[in-house]
Amino acid sequence: MTQIAFTGGGTGGHIYPGLAVISRLREMGYFRICWIGSNKGMDRSLVEAAGLEFYGIPSGKLRRYFSLKNIPDIFRVLGGFFAARRLLEKISPALLFSKGGFVSVPPCVAAASLGIPVFTHESDYSPGLATRINIRFAKKIFTACEDTADFLPPKCRTLVTVSGNPVRPEFRHGDAARGELIAARRESSTAQRESSAAAGRAFLGVKEGDRVLLVLGGSLGAQELNSLVRESLAELTKLYVVVHQTGPKNDWDIPAGERYRPYPYIRDEMPQVLAAAEVVLGRSGAGTVWESAACGLPMVLVPLSGSGTRGDQVENARFFEKAGAAVVLLGSDANPENLVKTLKAIAGDDEKRTAMAAASAALGKIDGASLIAKAICEYIGKQP
Repeated sequence: MTQIAFTGGGTGGHIYPGLAVISRLREMGYFRICWIGSNKGMDRSLVEAAGLEFYGIPSGKLRRYFSLKNIPDIFRVLGGFFAARRLLEKISPALLFSKGGFVSVPPCVAAASLGIPVFTHESDYSPGLATRINIRFAKKIFTACEDTADFLPPKCRTLVTVSGNPVRPEFRHGDAARGELIAARRESSTAQRESSAAAGRAFLGVKEGDRVLLVLGGSLGAQELNSLVRESLAELTKLYVVVHQTGPKNDWDIPAGERYRPYPYIRDEMPQVLAAAEVVLGRSGAGTVWESAACGLPMVLVPLSGSGTRGDQVENARFFEKAGAAVVLLGSDANPENLVKTLKAIAGDDEKRTAMAAASAALGKIDGASLIAKAICEYIGKQP
């Protein structure tokens, strides 16, 4: 049985796209698949919930700046390399696929040292440090955006395939995607779309015909976004039923009501909830923007910015804004008055909302999971 190893983690944004590719691989052939991730954090729970073998290794953060934390993290990275090398020698996979995150670097280096081919994918507009390291060992590089290749060394650009960001197949059944660009493609799945949206409304307790605003701060939530919602809620609930993923670690004292639905975290039901939504208000992590695009949803984005980030969310947000799929509120513009004004403009203008939905759907139309799974099969000699 052909063995394929996946690696990546730290956040759901590094795990869910990999799981989407695995879902397609399972449809295409008979593989044994395992995942190498961090022995701390959410990695194990998400991967094992998908029915996969999980191997935890030590993981240290890679920093571009001086910090005393770099000293112990160097030893964690080295420990991760030797643990990954021992594991890869034992299971002898035909290929290692990296979805990024700091934990992916030791397995990619270890795989290269053993002659195991490495594929890697970057979800963000510009590559992070882990990807910049991993591409040195990659046989193929997949990117969500065409422009991402411009950030890579010239010798690596010939290895790039633009794949969008892999999303789980169930997100493509949502009835939120509206737009002439994809109308013909969706005609055959009308029943699935309606069923998905109905399931989302049933889960939320939302009546047929109610307009839904879905607020997403990522799997851990976002304090800035939560504060904006808190201060704007009275006005927002006049426009929409507000469904709010607050984050599991955020204390939240606003009770659910007829027009407000707070949830610490939405996992398995997220495709159906997106299908029931009209607009997404969120951060602009890769998972949020590309899953919303797969459903063809207009977005209002409040990207994480400032000294604590490398600016990837701002770049993601601007990319979707330039395409016409999103409105971006950044820095001092991210205030309750502007948020309410922006959402009122979208809610009250059917033509604008439809155009944003079509632009979003156009970005999300690439089935990256199938594209990458097919490339893996072809590389290891198994026709999908």
